[in-house]
Amino acid sequence: MTIGVGGSTASIELDKIQNMTKDVQPITKAEYQLRIKKAVVLMKEQNCKAIYLNAGTNLYYFTGTKWNPSERMVGALLFEDESIEYIVPKFEDGTFKKFMQIEGHLNCWEEHESPYELLGTVLKNKKITTGTIALDESTAYFAIDGITKANTSYNFINAQLLTAGCRMQKSANEIAIIQQAKEITMVVQRAVARILHPGIEVDTVVDFIHQAHIKAGVGSGSYFCIVLFGDDSQYPHGVTKPQNLIENDIVLIDTGCRLEGYLSDITRTYVYGTPTEAHRKIWNLEKATQKAAFDAAQINATCGSVDDAARKVLAEAGLSGDYEIPGLPHRVGHGTGLDIHEYPYLVRGNQTRILEGMVISNEPMICIPGQFGIRHEDHFYMTANGPKWFTTPMESIDNPFGIAVS
Repeated sequence: MTIGVGGSTASIELDKIQNMTKDVQPITKAEYQLRIKKAVVLMKEQNCKAIYLNAGTNLYYFTGTKWNPSERMVGALLFEDESIEYIVPKFEDGTFKKFMQIEGHLNCWEEHESPYELLGTVLKNKKITTGTIALDESTAYFAIDGITKANTSYNFINAQLLTAGCRMQKSANEIAIIQQAKEITMVVQRAVARILHPGIEVDTVVDFIHQAHIKAGVGSGSYFCIVLFGDDSQYPHGVTKPQNLIENDIVLIDTGCRLEGYLSDITRTYVYGTPTEAHRKIWNLEKATQKAAFDAAQINATCGSVDDAARKVLAEAGLSGDYEIPGLPHRVGHGTGLDIHEYPYLVRGNQTRILEGMVISNEPMICIPGQFGIRHEDHFYMTANGPKWFTTPMESIDNPFGIAVS
């Protein structure tokens, strides 16, 4: 029997979990202001007069204002003088002020008025009548369309170079928050492995994972959860009708939580019972592939070269070095932070250089069609001396969590 898998119950495991969030330090106003300063430096390099930040994670990253995007335009303009001008529906101004962390003037529009024209008015009030304006890359098309048609004297560009240019490199406090989120999810991963038994339903496992995150101090519970048993595990993002657990099945659990806005994302794959030789061979190959990607992720290496290093291991083992299966059908990894997937991406041909402070997933999943899939997913962050794991990769197929045994 796989060590650390089975033998317990949900109630026993939930009772063991304690609040792990008490010492987490939220992002401070001073850090938001440093982010604004960095954005302004990048703006000046691009001769950009302002950035429009739409409701969502970009608005939150730079201003600390938590506001979900909708059909009503809500956002902010950030200017070269570091000032902020918010654009908000008039009926939401009182609520918006309660969420606002960085002070700025609220420019309000009534329901029958155009927020797109209001954006142009704000620019003109700042004495900007022409020039380059960057638009948040996450803005919905209807808003982009409205903004550009209502303001034809400006040159609008994609703000990704500016927003990602700031967000890709995390501060020490961001990394500390992400570290704690991942430690919470690892406690949950170990706990859920212990409650498994033949016949357990996926929904039961998903509910436990959600409740375990809450017990660990994350009030929102799981941010997402993928639980796959047996041959369902060959499908990276799940199936429509998941099967129950059977003795000697592959178990793949991918989950995470949100802590102070930042996300954990960890996958563990093991066997309930006794692994077959096929399980063992691919599990070990996945471990070697993940290590090759980690070793290749050095300062100033390209993101694409990390993907290449992983595929080389697969090709040398006789699997596809491309995207065909059996093999790895998707990129090796992605950045993470306020969004579960964000820049940079470890994908073929990506010439983005790996820099200190980047936080990246390493998950070169191997899919064997008609049989099973194995995904080891851990994240690392870049130090001046190279990559450092947030969580220790799985030890072995017989002892995936590295539990000490006498």
